[in-house]
Amino acid sequence: MHEKSLLDLKVKIFADGADKASMLDLHRRSYIRGFTTNPTLMRKAGVVDYREFAREVLAVITDRPISFEVFTDTAEEMIQQGREIASWGENVYVKIPVTNTHGVFMGEVIRTLAADRVKLNVTAVMTLEQTREIAACLSHDVPSIVSIFAGRIADTGRDPLPIMREAVEILRPLPHAELIWASPRELLNIFHAEQAGCHIITVTDDIMKKLPLIGKDLDLFSLETVRMFHGDAEAAGFSL
Repeated sequence: MHEKSLLDLKVKIFADGADKASMLDLHRRSYIRGFTTNPTLMRKAGVVDYREFAREVLAVITDRPISFEVFTDTAEEMIQQGREIASWGENVYVKIPVTNTHGVFMGEVIRTLAADRVKLNVTAVMTLEQTREIAACLSHDVPSIVSIFAGRIADTGRDPLPIMREAVEILRPLPHAELIWASPRELLNIFHAEQAGCHIITVTDDIMKKLPLIGKDLDLFSLETVRMFHGDAEAAGFSL
């Protein structure tokens, strides 16, 4: 699929990761409309200095949204960290978990930072009730994002499509709020997100590598698969 075709999608593709070299490379691709990170991805990428990592990335990525997450567990400290993270750049969104580790809804944090005109990305959302609670705390005139983990919902055997469609409607009264289809499990989820009316889908590196497969001729794909199996059998030296 050509870059132009990817740009024709209504749903925006955000790269999800914390490998600096990969992020800067993806920044050169116009179909990547934004970036998201989280502490788990940062740890996996070997990030040890949070501020320095953000500073280096933001020195290059200045023209697209990028989310950095707070990493404390109290409302007071989340607000403090959120204000600092927001100060790093105009394109920065502060990721706030929907609850702390004790399951307490972080409405106070969302309301306070939204009142401070901080751009928020409320993350780890799984239910429509959580979405309604978040919507009640967001500002009508400050950009915000709600990240519903559709992939993890699907992991439980539930179809996330109806949930995402309803979430779009819940957020509709907020003109500057956008919905992310988060934690995708396969490339097809990009088109699921498009069908649901989601504004954004986060795409991880493993799915990013599959983007060239979009629209691929299935007869050719079948032949390539047959050749792969045959080649691997020969390489293994199998005999009967």
